[in-house]
Amino acid sequence: MSRSSYRFLKIMLIGTLMVGVVPPATDWERVYATSKFEVVRTVDDIQVILLAAMNERKDVLEFVYKGKTQSLKTQLKQALDQAMQSDPYINYTIESYGYSYQGGKNSADVKVQLSYRETAQETAFVTKKVQSVLKKMIVPGMNDHEKVKAIHDWVVLNLKYDITLRKYTAYDGLSTGSTVCQGYSLLTYKMLKEAGIKNMIVEGTVKSGSSRQLHAWNLVLVSGKWYHLDTTWDDPVPDQKNKVAIGYYLRNDDQMRKDHTWTKPYPAATTLYRDTLSALVKQGGSKKAFYTKLVKELNYNLYESGEIVSTSAALNKKVKKAISEGDHSIVFRFRGNKDKLMEVLQGLYKLNIDGISYNYSDFENTGDLKVTVTWK
Repeated sequence: MSRSSYRFLKIMLIGTLMVGVVPPATDWERVYATSKFEVVRTVDDIQVILLAAMNERKDVLEFVYKGKTQSLKTQLKQALDQAMQSDPYINYTIESYGYSYQGGKNSADVKVQLSYRETAQETAFVTKKVQSVLKKMIVPGMNDHEKVKAIHDWVVLNLKYDITLRKYTAYDGLSTGSTVCQGYSLLTYKMLKEAGIKNMIVEGTVKSGSSRQLHAWNLVLVSGKWYHLDTTWDDPVPDQKNKVAIGYYLRNDDQMRKDHTWTKPYPAATTLYRDTLSALVKQGGSKKAFYTKLVKELNYNLYESGEIVSTSAALNKKVKKAISEGDHSIVFRFRGNKDKLMEVLQGLYKLNIDGISYNYSDFENTGDLKVTVTWK
């Protein structure tokens, strides 16, 4: 059974931005020298006080703008966009905003109204929890490759997808155990950032069946190269205890575009992570064992010609080896059509193992199949 046939729809709900502007009264000027509100004069000034208000999760911000009000609407929108974009965590926890102003040609009173999906107290809870987890998880000497894998796996193992589509935040995920893709990407962003790894949230869509749905995931900078990381789509649905998928682990743009799309400008991810790992393994050093293990976990060994299976004898040999090592599943690359695969799988019954099950999918653009076989 293919992955898409049993995966629930995963979507991101983005808040509607409601904007209302009260036109300035004709020939009406106010004296602001005694105003109780802060006076600002530039877009940068507005951005600074907006970001401070957002960090404190203020619902209302009022200030005095001194300057030509003819372009104030544009400046307010620009400042709001810049403030949110400067902090992805804030950007995706704001549910909606609106603003209004009144005044004359050279000054105006401005009121900005904000609503959030996560309160200041809830964000503080997320920060404390993330720091606690990382303190235990991240040990001295770990590099970014090790940190990203540890964080990816922790998020997948500790969250499950909210099929009710009502939970959107990292706080929802940590406090209830489930959230939608927005919550996954927010928690992943927070953990990576706290671990010192530069990353951002990508906003786009994913293909699910015959339709496309809004989606969010992460873009991560590892050893100077950007890679996509989708912890939502690496978490099986329905949730499977101790199961971590790797189909969307550090992928480049071409790999992600098979079912993900995005239109906003993001840093280009052009490097194949398997090439990066291959070079690191050849380089050797104290981390070689980790890189070698990661190559196997990510199934990059399937790109080696010696890993291709096309006969029952070859498959049985692999399964016997796995059994001797105490494993109950293998992943292999099969060369042949689906009918031939069924014939080869039948040969497993000669090994006297029970509860045999399998699934398969196309292996990249090779014409081969990627097959997973499990047994009891």
